[in-house]
Amino acid sequence: MRTLVTYVTRTGHTRKVAEAIFDGITGDKELKELADVDSLDGYDLTFVGFPIEERFSPAEPAATFLRRPEVAGRPVALFITHGASDDLPELRVWLNTCAAAASQVELVGVFHCQGELSEQMTQKMLLSKDERVVAWARTRESGIGQPDATSLQRARRWASETVGARRS
Repeated sequence: MRTLVTYVTRTGHTRKVAEAIFDGITGDKELKELADVDSLDGYDLTFVGFPIEERFSPAEPAATFLRRPEVAGRPVALFITHGASDDLPELRVWLNTCAAAASQVELVGVFHCQGELSEQMTQKMLLSKDERVVAWARTRESGIGQPDATSLQRARRWASETVGARRS
């Protein structure tokens, strides 16, 4: 089985998760930034990672990639980073929005973990007229240092289990 791990990162946090997922996979595998992926031909499973960004949806170009006709029907596992703490009530809605963006693929799993919201993005969000955006920005402190070693270990384990389930 040949596996691709691909990702979009703005601050490097999603890349850390991608590397952990890559480490958790055995067999024929590749790790690439999404911008370097021309085709999914030859891959039996693709992990696609991205941060949640404005409008509480997948970062571009991940959203566009997931809508490409040649990606439709292929087995894809999503891994998502976000600046919100896991107890933020809106998080489940945002994750569902991300999963919905992958409606054309065969979605075989979703992993998420907190990443560190950049100071620049926090300042931008604090100026929003949307109270939800401001509330999310105010949770920044809880994400400093994320993803941590525990989150990265969870990502490795999830990737191993996801690939194992595809092989059986």
